[in-house]
Amino acid sequence: MHVPERAAADSAARELAAFLESRREQIAQRWADAPLFRTVFTVSRDEAVEACKAVVDALSDVASSGSLESVGAPGFGPVREQLGRMAASRSRSGFTPGQIADEAAGLRAAAVELLHGEAQGPAEHAAPDVVLALTVLMGTLRLVIMETVVSAGEELIARQQLQLLEAATPVISLWEGIIGVPLIGTLDSARSQVVMESLLQAIVEQRARYAILDITGVPTVDSLVAQHLMKTVAAARLMGAECIVSGIRPAIAQTIVHLGIDLSSVLTRSSLADALAYALGRQGIEVSRRADGASPR
Repeated sequence: MHVPERAAADSAARELAAFLESRREQIAQRWADAPLFRTVFTVSRDEAVEACKAVVDALSDVASSGSLESVGAPGFGPVREQLGRMAASRSRSGFTPGQIADEAAGLRAAAVELLHGEAQGPAEHAAPDVVLALTVLMGTLRLVIMETVVSAGEELIARQQLQLLEAATPVISLWEGIIGVPLIGTLDSARSQVVMESLLQAIVEQRARYAILDITGVPTVDSLVAQHLMKTVAAARLMGAECIVSGIRPAIAQTIVHLGIDLSSVLTRSSLADALAYALGRQGIEVSRRADGASPR
């Protein structure tokens, strides 16, 4: 941008900042009735007006800095959390990011109308440079709101994925001092970390001496899965619990041998029942059938 153009742009930005500061109340009153604010701040209209004033203040600060096109302008800092809550609320109401963006774009009209109303002269229109500056600034606000929508969506997805991982790897109490984790499905790095954390937490809370990792439901075991299992076993030992891996099927056993994976340091049993019997036996508990052959009650 040439020097005269840059000077004109800076002058327009300063004029815009002065306008936003002087018409703060009027802009806030109009925006408070816009869907983006009205449907979020439902306690009272005054609450919506105050939220609008905070946004106008942020826009004025951004205009004063001359960073009209920067979504990372410091002026947006104080209202980012508020904009995020507003966007998240509209998303929960079923609005798409595009619809939320359209609502944000709709705020421009009220500000432009006030800007033209403040102009003096027979034409009664604001200077084109100032209108352009306001348009650019409102476009940047729209991008900031979209950014918060996307960020909130990513955070929600991450939380849901973590919740699914935790639900898919329950730690169950099998006996006093014995806990088990039945693993079903693919065991990747993220899930392995959840398994380890859940298992160690359960060892502490239940004062478990034995922990059984049952992999009957794990379709395949490769070097990465074996490494995760060995790390989990080692971590459990550091917590004072003996870890047993059960449910190694013949096909998985062959795969482990072909890959040359050394699990000699890991205690294994063919089934969950065998692992539980071992852990009970180590605690001096013997399970046997009744002499009359009846099923136990």
